[in-house]
Amino acid sequence: MEMLIDFPGGARVDAHFGPYTVATDQPPAGGGEGLAPTPFAVFLSSLGTCAGIYVLGFCRSRNLPVEGIQIIERIHTNPMNGLVGAVDLEIQVPPEFPEKYYDALIRSAEQCKVKQQFDNPPIFNVITRVTDREVIE
Repeated sequence: MEMLIDFPGGARVDAHFGPYTVATDQPPAGGGEGLAPTPFAVFLSSLGTCAGIYVLGFCRSRNLPVEGIQIIERIHTNPMNGLVGAVDLEIQVPPEFPEKYYDALIRSAEQCKVKQQFDNPPIFNVITRVTDREVIE
């Protein structure tokens, strides 16, 4: 997979891949206009939405209704370094949701590939390359 990252103006930085664009911005205090989430917020939201995909898939595979189910993601930051120290994913279900599936919902959410990536972090190779190709707008 390849993504094109560009700078459409101000403090905005967008990622383009396939037919999609993920727009990001900084808040006004960070020099942006707050027109989109920060890159870090997009990153963190991928944890909850990925877990949600697996919870949704579990429910659909058993014809369980998803109405009233939501996931609350809580980020706990390490005050020493400002990095994420812990992430809580609380799967909230309505009272009528069958209790026998509670543990299975947790197991399905834990299958999230974004979460699993934390267990096996990638190697990052950051380089600079001079190119003579024109910028495509």
